[in-house]
Amino acid sequence: MLYRKLGKTNEKVSALGFGCMRLPVIDGDITKIDEEKAIEMLHHAIDEGVNYVDTAYPYHGTGMGSGGQSEPFVGRALKDGYREKVNLATKLPSWLIKTREDMDKYLNEQLERLQTDKIDFYLVHALNKGVWENLKKLGIDEFLNSAIADGRIRYAGFSFHDDLVVFKDIVDYYDWSFCQIQYNYLDENFQAGTEGLKYAGDKGLGVVIMEPLRGGKLVRDLPETVTNAFKQAEIKKSPVEWALGWVWNHPEVSVVLSGMNVMEHIDENLRIASASLPNSLTEKELEIMVDVQKAYRTRTKVNCTGCQYCMPCPAGVNIPKNFTQYNQYHMLVTPKTEGELKAHYNAFVDISERADKCKECGKCETHCPQGIKIRKELKNVKELFA
Repeated sequence: MLYRKLGKTNEKVSALGFGCMRLPVIDGDITKIDEEKAIEMLHHAIDEGVNYVDTAYPYHGTGMGSGGQSEPFVGRALKDGYREKVNLATKLPSWLIKTREDMDKYLNEQLERLQTDKIDFYLVHALNKGVWENLKKLGIDEFLNSAIADGRIRYAGFSFHDDLVVFKDIVDYYDWSFCQIQYNYLDENFQAGTEGLKYAGDKGLGVVIMEPLRGGKLVRDLPETVTNAFKQAEIKKSPVEWALGWVWNHPEVSVVLSGMNVMEHIDENLRIASASLPNSLTEKELEIMVDVQKAYRTRTKVNCTGCQYCMPCPAGVNIPKNFTQYNQYHMLVTPKTEGELKAHYNAFVDISERADKCKECGKCETHCPQGIKIRKELKNVKELFA
């Protein structure tokens, strides 16, 4: 296993982290973790050098409003000396926080669920602009400072789902040790993106990567144009090797989380991680990845660059975010992923920002440097995701 420094913490973390959001389950019930299989897998990964284990309050639960089964499972699985071998990460359920006291309540509950007296890496979960503004008013900085001071957490970080402007604001607000962002070869300009990755790295933050394979969409049921782009490469690798290797090539990346739910995934990821050094991809390999990116992007429908010239919308529509989700759908859609991709729109575009709020005033079109017929395209977005 290769290890990397996690930003200014100087902690050495395994390049591969074990994500506990998609553990094997019984009879397809997400709340029924197959503990025998899951413990065998987690112990195997740790025995092979993985020392970063990531979970969260709602994982393997029925929804975002209550605690799931992942944290209690991890607490049981890390008995018999395994807790001492790993850095344990979990997350404050930010959307449930209504008072300053709630922050302590959930942290203390999580410590009990995980059967530990401290969390090594504690993240404020799934930050976006609205949640972040609420947490600032309630004193999130004072909470994190006090939890570090009394030893309940060692390092404070956050996970993120919004645009680059919000990301930079959050990074600059508090003395974070690390952050967690979605990043893969299709997400260079999505959410924090490459600019956010480098911004965090320059500020000394360790960066944890989630969704390096887009929940498996970058390795299963690939579009024919993408498969052909990989086949043309003289260097033969699996889609998993290409995707993970591309992420690990970035020196700002500290650890890549993988939601591994069968033993074969673990062994494959361990093998790839053992050979994935920063800046190790050759010029030819990087060219191949550019060809793959182009193959995906030929499937996009709206030539939106995210420049924000169309914003703000008088009706509150987040035009770039709607077009991003619309393009992501068309890049990745297969008969098996259609429902999930539509669900992403509802999860990541607030009701107040959706395409159906468009009043067709046309102000946005007068400012669009790409000449996009925004009103027409927003109707298409509305029709697809309604």
